[in-house]
Amino acid sequence: MLYGIAAATAALFLTAVLAALLRSLALRCGLAERRRTRRVALLGGAALVAGTGIVAGIGDWSGLAPLGADGGGLLLAGVGVAVLGLVVDVRAVPLPLRLLVVAGAAAWIVPYGELGPLLGVLAVGWIVFVTFAFASLDHADGVMGTVAVVTAFALSGCAAAEMMDGLAALLSVLAAALTGFLMQNWPPARIVSGRCGALFTGFVLASAAVLVHAGRGAGVSAGALFALTAVASVDVVLVLVVRRRSGHLAHRLRRLGLTSRGATVVVGAGSFAGASVGLMIHLGWLDATAALWVAGGAVLVVLGLSLVSGVRAVGARKSPRSAPTCV
Repeated sequence: MLYGIAAATAALFLTAVLAALLRSLALRCGLAERRRTRRVALLGGAALVAGTGIVAGIGDWSGLAPLGADGGGLLLAGVGVAVLGLVVDVRAVPLPLRLLVVAGAAAWIVPYGELGPLLGVLAVGWIVFVTFAFASLDHADGVMGTVAVVTAFALSGCAAAEMMDGLAALLSVLAAALTGFLMQNWPPARIVSGRCGALFTGFVLASAAVLVHAGRGAGVSAGALFALTAVASVDVVLVLVVRRRSGHLAHRLRRLGLTSRGATVVVGAGSFAGASVGLMIHLGWLDATAALWVAGGAVLVVLGLSLVSGVRAVGARKSPRSAPTCV
């Protein structure tokens, strides 16, 4: 218990400090993107990955909180995906290559012995989808981090219930690191995660969800997995329906008159509702059919927000980033 509190505190403050330090470096090197009228530094993802990896790695090395095969393997695969994201933040990488790398990492993590070949392949596809869905959430200040914190806490509860202590420890450290990152990313953000942090976070959460639910009933697993990641899925579907860069959840909520912080809070509240249902389904407190209520709410949100119109996009990304030129 004491180590868990110390690890969470260390991850929170280490990530916050690293994000503040890397902000200056990113601006000097031209690693920034423009959101509305502001120029916001990248490399927040590097701080998030470092904060999570250092604290979780020390816990595993010291034996105070062993990650085990599942947690250790997931952290290594997640760091590999984060490296891909860091490359994407610096230079263009073709989408097929990005999909291939993430799919390869997912294929290494999926427990085929418990799922079987067919469900294993479906799990790989689902991990890839959720990973890129979380990357899509990084369209507005604070949104990805808020949704990810809620999801990580819910998944750590699922892992603890399954006695997967290493995985629960990793998710708890990730949740704390995300909280530290949000100290710099809350609207108006001073730094953003970029693809590095968003892909890392989405991959770890999606893979952890598969590991936790492997071997359980198909209905329970499907219901819980959807509820836990409903907000990220809704954001992707909404963009596809609206077919505009302003089609993201936070952008459409801004068109309704909400402030940046208000939109982030609303998205976070939706994530909390979905993650709570997913956790209760996993614990057996709710039947798997409870996920249908989440699905119904998701459909209403997509239909409602797709009808929202406005005169301009809010917070849409501007021109491509300039090449890094450290001075």
